[in-house]
Amino acid sequence: MSFLRLLRAVLLTGLVTLMAGSSFAASNVYDFTLPSIDGKPMPLADFKGKVILVVNVASKCGYTPQYTALEALYEKYKDQGFVIVGFPANNFGAQEPGTNAEIKTFCSRTYNVTFPMYSKISVKGDDQAPLYKYLTKDTPAPISGDIKWNFTKFLADRNGKVVQRFESAVTPDSPEVTSAVEKLLKQ
Repeated sequence: MSFLRLLRAVLLTGLVTLMAGSSFAASNVYDFTLPSIDGKPMPLADFKGKVILVVNVASKCGYTPQYTALEALYEKYKDQGFVIVGFPANNFGAQEPGTNAEIKTFCSRTYNVTFPMYSKISVKGDDQAPLYKYLTKDTPAPISGDIKWNFTKFLADRNGKVVQRFESAVTPDSPEVTSAVEKLLKQ
Protein backbone atom coordinates (compact mmCIF):
# COMPACT_ATOMS: atom_id res chain seq x y z
CA MET A 1 0.00 0.00 0.00
CA SER A 2 1.41 3.36 -0.96
CA PHE A 3 2.00 6.09 1.59
CA LEU A 4 -0.81 8.24 0.16
CA ARG A 5 -3.33 5.40 0.33
CA LEU A 6 -2.30 4.66 3.90
CA LEU A 7 -2.57 8.34 4.82
CA ARG A 8 -5.99 8.54 3.18
CA ALA A 9 -7.20 5.46 5.07
CA VAL A 10 -5.94 6.84 8.39
CA LEU A 11 -7.54 10.25 7.75
CA LEU A 12 -10.84 8.67 6.72
CA THR A 13 -10.87 6.47 9.81
CA GLY A 14 -10.12 9.51 11.98
CA LEU A 15 -12.91 11.50 10.34
CA VAL A 16 -15.44 8.71 10.88
CA THR A 17 -14.35 8.40 14.51
CA LEU A 18 -14.61 12.15 15.03
CA MET A 19 -18.07 12.27 13.50
CA ALA A 20 -19.26 9.36 15.63
CA GLY A 21 -17.96 11.06 18.75
CA SER A 22 -19.59 14.38 17.93
CA SER A 23 -22.97 12.74 17.38
CA PHE A 24 -22.95 11.34 20.93
CA ALA A 25 -26.27 12.10 22.53
CA ALA A 26 -26.51 11.59 26.25
CA SER A 27 -29.63 9.88 27.51
CA ASN A 28 -29.13 10.66 31.21
CA VAL A 29 -26.64 12.13 33.68
CA TYR A 30 -24.89 8.77 34.04
CA ASP A 31 -23.40 9.27 30.57
CA PHE A 32 -20.93 11.88 31.86
CA THR A 33 -17.51 11.56 33.45
CA LEU A 34 -15.83 14.64 34.87
CA PRO A 35 -12.78 15.12 37.07
CA SER A 36 -13.32 15.14 40.82
CA ILE A 37 -12.12 18.08 42.89
CA ASP A 38 -8.91 16.05 43.26
CA GLY A 39 -8.52 15.71 39.48
CA LYS A 40 -9.36 12.01 39.18
CA PRO A 41 -12.07 10.86 36.74
CA MET A 42 -15.37 10.46 38.59
CA PRO A 43 -18.16 9.09 36.38
CA LEU A 44 -21.67 10.09 37.36
CA ALA A 45 -22.40 6.43 36.59
CA ASP A 46 -20.77 5.73 39.98
CA PHE A 47 -24.06 6.97 41.43
CA LYS A 48 -26.35 4.68 39.39
CA GLY A 49 -29.48 3.80 41.31
CA LYS A 50 -29.30 6.95 43.46
CA VAL A 51 -31.33 10.12 43.38
CA ILE A 52 -28.89 12.88 42.40
CA LEU A 53 -28.97 16.63 43.02
CA VAL A 54 -26.57 18.41 40.64
CA VAL A 55 -25.60 21.90 41.82
CA ASN A 56 -23.30 24.57 40.37
CA VAL A 57 -21.61 26.16 43.39
CA ALA A 58 -19.42 29.17 44.21
CA SER A 59 -17.48 30.23 47.29
CA LYS A 60 -18.03 33.99 47.17
CA CYS A 61 -21.72 34.23 46.32
CA GLY A 62 -24.68 35.47 48.32
CA TYR A 63 -26.04 31.93 48.01
CA THR A 64 -22.83 30.30 49.31
CA PRO A 65 -24.43 29.67 52.75
CA GLN A 66 -26.63 27.11 50.93
CA TYR A 67 -23.68 24.75 51.43
CA THR A 68 -24.98 24.29 54.99
CA ALA A 69 -28.42 23.20 53.80
CA LEU A 70 -26.94 21.09 50.99
CA GLU A 71 -24.76 19.20 53.47
CA ALA A 72 -27.72 18.75 55.87
CA LEU A 73 -29.88 17.42 53.01
CA TYR A 74 -27.11 15.04 51.98
CA GLU A 75 -26.58 13.79 55.53
CA LYS A 76 -30.32 13.28 56.04
CA TYR A 77 -30.93 11.19 52.91
CA LYS A 78 -27.58 9.70 51.82
CA ASP A 79 -28.31 6.35 53.50
CA GLN A 80 -31.57 6.12 51.53
CA GLY A 81 -29.83 6.38 48.14
CA PHE A 82 -29.40 10.14 47.70
CA VAL A 83 -26.31 12.05 46.63
CA ILE A 84 -25.47 15.67 45.94
CA VAL A 85 -22.74 16.50 43.44
CA GLY A 86 -21.23 19.97 43.47
CA PHE A 87 -19.72 21.65 40.42
CA PRO A 88 -17.77 24.81 41.23
CA ALA A 89 -18.12 27.40 38.47
CA ASN A 90 -16.73 30.90 38.02
CA ASN A 91 -19.29 32.05 35.44
CA PHE A 92 -21.15 34.60 37.54
CA GLY A 93 -19.41 37.65 38.94
CA ALA A 94 -16.10 35.79 39.30
CA GLN A 95 -17.50 34.29 42.52
CA GLU A 96 -15.44 31.09 42.31
CA PRO A 97 -11.92 32.38 41.65
CA GLY A 98 -10.00 29.74 43.61
CA THR A 99 -8.14 26.64 42.52
CA ASN A 100 -9.67 23.23 43.06
CA ALA A 101 -7.49 22.77 46.15
CA GLU A 102 -8.63 26.13 47.56
CA ILE A 103 -12.28 25.33 46.84
CA LYS A 104 -11.98 21.91 48.51
CA THR A 105 -10.36 23.45 51.61
CA PHE A 106 -12.97 26.22 51.79
CA CYS A 107 -15.88 23.78 51.50
CA SER A 108 -14.56 21.34 54.08
CA ARG A 109 -13.35 23.92 56.61
CA THR A 110 -16.16 26.45 56.33
CA TYR A 111 -19.17 24.21 55.64
CA ASN A 112 -17.98 20.68 56.49
CA VAL A 113 -18.95 19.52 53.00
CA THR A 114 -18.72 15.75 52.61
CA PHE A 115 -20.81 15.25 49.45
CA PRO A 116 -18.85 14.64 46.21
CA MET A 117 -17.31 17.72 44.63
CA TYR A 118 -16.02 17.97 41.09
CA SER A 119 -13.31 20.15 39.55
CA LYS A 120 -14.23 23.67 38.56
CA ILE A 121 -16.10 23.82 35.24
CA SER A 122 -17.98 26.28 33.09
CA VAL A 123 -21.77 26.05 33.19
CA LYS A 124 -22.47 28.48 30.34
CA GLY A 125 -20.84 30.04 27.31
CA ASP A 126 -18.54 28.68 24.62
CA ASP A 127 -16.61 26.56 27.13
CA GLN A 128 -19.71 25.09 28.77
CA ALA A 129 -19.08 21.59 30.12
CA PRO A 130 -20.89 18.81 28.19
CA LEU A 131 -22.91 17.89 31.30
CA TYR A 132 -24.28 21.41 31.50
CA LYS A 133 -24.97 21.48 27.75
CA TYR A 134 -27.07 18.40 28.35
CA LEU A 135 -28.82 19.89 31.40
CA THR A 136 -29.60 23.22 29.71
CA LYS A 137 -30.29 22.13 26.14
CA ASP A 138 -31.23 18.44 26.00
CA THR A 139 -33.70 18.20 28.87
CA PRO A 140 -37.37 19.08 28.36
CA ALA A 141 -38.82 22.48 29.31
CA PRO A 142 -39.12 23.80 31.98
CA ILE A 143 -35.93 22.02 33.07
CA SER A 144 -33.86 23.24 30.13
CA GLY A 145 -32.66 26.82 29.72
CA ASP A 146 -29.54 28.76 30.51
CA ILE A 147 -28.11 28.74 34.01
CA LYS A 148 -29.00 32.12 35.51
CA TRP A 149 -26.76 32.09 38.58
CA ASN A 150 -24.82 29.99 41.09
CA PHE A 151 -26.61 27.28 43.08
CA THR A 152 -29.02 26.23 40.34
CA LYS A 153 -30.10 22.67 41.18
CA PHE A 154 -31.09 19.77 38.92
CA LEU A 155 -32.75 16.70 40.41
CA ALA A 156 -32.32 13.34 38.68
CA ASP A 157 -34.19 10.15 39.51
CA ARG A 158 -32.62 6.74 40.18
CA ASN A 159 -32.38 6.16 36.42
CA GLY A 160 -30.36 9.34 35.86
CA LYS A 161 -33.27 11.15 34.20
CA VAL A 162 -33.43 14.84 35.12
CA VAL A 163 -36.92 15.46 36.45
CA GLN A 164 -36.83 18.84 38.13
CA ARG A 165 -34.90 22.12 38.27
CA PHE A 166 -34.68 24.55 41.15
CA GLU A 167 -33.34 28.07 40.67
CA SER A 168 -30.78 29.63 43.00
CA ALA A 169 -33.24 31.25 45.41
CA VAL A 170 -34.90 27.90 46.15
CA THR A 171 -32.98 26.63 49.15
CA PRO A 172 -32.01 22.97 49.53
CA ASP A 173 -34.01 22.74 52.77
CA SER A 174 -37.18 24.20 51.22
CA PRO A 175 -40.31 22.03 51.22
CA GLU A 176 -40.19 22.16 47.42
CA VAL A 177 -36.78 20.46 47.29
CA THR A 178 -37.16 18.07 50.23
CA SER A 179 -40.57 16.82 49.09
CA ALA A 180 -39.24 16.22 45.54
CA VAL A 181 -36.26 14.29 46.93
CA GLU A 182 -38.46 12.23 49.28
CA LYS A 183 -40.87 11.41 46.46
CA LEU A 184 -38.05 10.09 44.26
CA LEU A 185 -36.49 8.11 47.12
CA LYS A 186 -39.80 6.24 47.56
CA GLN A 187 -39.83 5.17 43.91
